Amino acid sequence: MLAHAPDTPANNPASAAPLKRVPLHALHLTHGGKMVPFAGYEMPVQYAAGVLKEHLHTRTAAGLFDVSHMGQLALRPKSGTVADAAAALERLVPQDIASIAPGRQRYALFTNPAGGILDDLMVANFGDHLFLVVNAACKDADEAHLRAHLSNDCVIEPLTDRALVALQGPKAATVLAKHAPDVAAMRFMDAAPRRILNADCFVSRSGYTGEDGFEISIPAADAERVVTTLLADSDVLPIGLGARDSLRLEAGLCLYGHDIDTATTPVEAALEWAVQKKRRSGGAKAGGFPGADVILPQFDKGASRRRVGLKAEGRAPVREGAALFADETSTDPIGTVTSGGFGPSVGGPVAMGYVPTALSAIDTLLFAEVRGQRLPLRISKLPFVAPTYQR
Repeated sequence: MLAHAPDTPANNPASAAPLKRVPLHALHLTHGGKMVPFAGYEMPVQYAAGVLKEHLHTRTAAGLFDVSHMGQLALRPKSGTVADAAAALERLVPQDIASIAPGRQRYALFTNPAGGILDDLMVANFGDHLFLVVNAACKDADEAHLRAHLSNDCVIEPLTDRALVALQGPKAATVLAKHAPDVAAMRFMDAAPRRILNADCFVSRSGYTGEDGFEISIPAADAERVVTTLLADSDVLPIGLGARDSLRLEAGLCLYGHDIDTATTPVEAALEWAVQKKRRSGGAKAGGFPGADVILPQFDKGASRRRVGLKAEGRAPVREGAALFADETSTDPIGTVTSGGFGPSVGGPVAMGYVPTALSAIDTLLFAEVRGQRLPLRISKLPFVAPTYQR
């Protein structure tokens, strides 16, 4: 999805519970996937090509990602139409769900009473119901949240018998259209059921890399057959979670639990674009969602801090957790890096983090503390690479 954000492998401790396996587990082993514990699942962090080549191949051709660990749910109205389900969901998110046309989807945020973000998700209108995709680490809590607040109005159906893959990159449309010609006419954020290789799939033209591409929900029984066929194309490589993280970082996309969390508001996170005017102060459907009394004033008055892009002036990557300082000698940090690493397409280190809004102007010089040294970096415009979405 555009901003769907699993936990990074490096920050995902193994659980004491047995790890779950996705429907494509055997396929990953066949293709040499290096499996790691990830959000309670065994998932491939990389394949034989390695993270760098996988990243660059996605930017130049097509990469195929397994994201089956994420949560897929159907939200159906108990009575009435999909508009009634949309109206119910609007009680939990600051987005205008009712205006999502059939065959389209929208990025949304579950918020809490303090204005923080419980999770980010994608919501698609499939005509008679809404289709939701939520983050892996949050999916059980998200389902419980929906049941606690919407059970009187909606049937909440977890779709546990489906795989989810993403085909991303400039050749993704050409590859997929060989097996489903009608996907070529889809635009960015179109989403609808599609028949692919005799499997009943849900397809959206979206992703988490900054590239054109598709996310494809496939019945579990058909997943290995469909994915094997897609991987047989010479333009397609399997891509692990390592390259998925570097691709989304270059695209300036938030990673839940790192760049956004329960203590971060949408305005602090520079996600104002995700809250439609109808839901803001003065709009036809202003407020009415958790944390509105905190979030909406920030649209007018601003927030005290802001998520920004950061480019290091040297070659050393600045990682998550690094403290940010206004100068080389001050002892009090003014912010923190929330995501960071080497950007293969940028050709240098890139990061995101939070700084005081007063210090958030583009080109502001800051310093990150890395292994006892102060490394210079500058606030940079996001995204670091231009998106290639099919508008």
